[in-house]
Amino acid sequence: MPQRDRAFFEQRERESLAPYAMNAADSRGRAFPEPEHRFRVAFQRDRDRIIHSSAFRRLEYKTQVFVNHEGDYYRTRLTHTMEAAQITRTVAGALGLNQDLAEAVALAHDLGHTPFGHAGEHVLARLMKEHGGFDHNSQSLRIVEVLEERYPDFAGLNLTYEVREGIVKHSTSHNRPRIGHFAPDEAPLLEAQIVDYADEIAYNSHDIDDGLQSGLIGVGDMEGVELWDAHFKDVVRRCPNAGFSIHRYQTVRRILDALVTDLITNVERAIETRGLDSIAAVRAAKPRVVDYSKGVERAVLELKTRLMERLYQHHRVRRMTAKAGRVMKGLFDAYMDDPRQMPPHVVARESSTTPIARVVADYIAGMTDRFALDEHSKLYDPNTRV
Repeated sequence: MPQRDRAFFEQRERESLAPYAMNAADSRGRAFPEPEHRFRVAFQRDRDRIIHSSAFRRLEYKTQVFVNHEGDYYRTRLTHTMEAAQITRTVAGALGLNQDLAEAVALAHDLGHTPFGHAGEHVLARLMKEHGGFDHNSQSLRIVEVLEERYPDFAGLNLTYEVREGIVKHSTSHNRPRIGHFAPDEAPLLEAQIVDYADEIAYNSHDIDDGLQSGLIGVGDMEGVELWDAHFKDVVRRCPNAGFSIHRYQTVRRILDALVTDLITNVERAIETRGLDSIAAVRAAKPRVVDYSKGVERAVLELKTRLMERLYQHHRVRRMTAKAGRVMKGLFDAYMDDPRQMPPHVVARESSTTPIARVVADYIAGMTDRFALDEHSKLYDPNTRV
């Protein structure tokens, strides 16, 4: 029996993956050359480095929609990331793509998110407008390239080119300075493109679930939404005596499955229609290959619009959003006014290439919800010990 070492797994990739999939052995490599691992291919090592990073662990206490202390049931950035990664592996496997590469990109895609979810990011982006800007994809890349401290010979995690490219290019929005370091004229690999949709499928599905569980929205708020109506009515018809928790879960499960199935089917069709038979063909393909069918695309937009109207604009969510804004601004203003209120090892990051505003943004973006609230209290509440 041959030893199942790295060469074995690389050969298995060559034999089993589609011609338009990325093989680990063909990676453009790492910024700092390292010896290959005996038993793991390059993208498996990247995935494992991401999982063991400090930034990944902090996702457990970062908001998705509901602030962490609102309840133990609701999704956090970590559980969302795990759900998105699971969907990504399913789609990648069905399409013959490299599951290890796709999973690594999915696991890293939210590392740069601030505390308090999108509300926190919007505030920090506004505060950093005159200091180079801020977006979580670029911050995720900055974390794996600079901020993680694990190795004596280089900063960051020293991930492969393909994973780092996927982190910053998986989203359809490419208006980021760091794109220029990753061949901006090339389309991202399919392994990266599917992450954008797996991310959306995950948060649409679990936001319905969390919204209904929290009581912020009810079944009446979802009526008239095609994706909800079709599956909820069928679930109730098939299981009339089941409780609402089962009806809710089964409906969300079916919506998720319908979106994943449509995505796989539509991408398969696009690959065949456009004759994509190599990595070079994928990188040259414009517009992007990965998308829903037109009908499902309309249905997803309808669902997102309803969630925006009934859940994300709910007065309780808006209160959390406003509170997050005040906390983020308070932290930023205090640290910019006197950077030495941050720990010495953080202040020491300031340099000719890293102005203090970027240091402050890095520090705040890395906070969990709980730490940010505690830190704000220490800075502004005279009754809180510093």
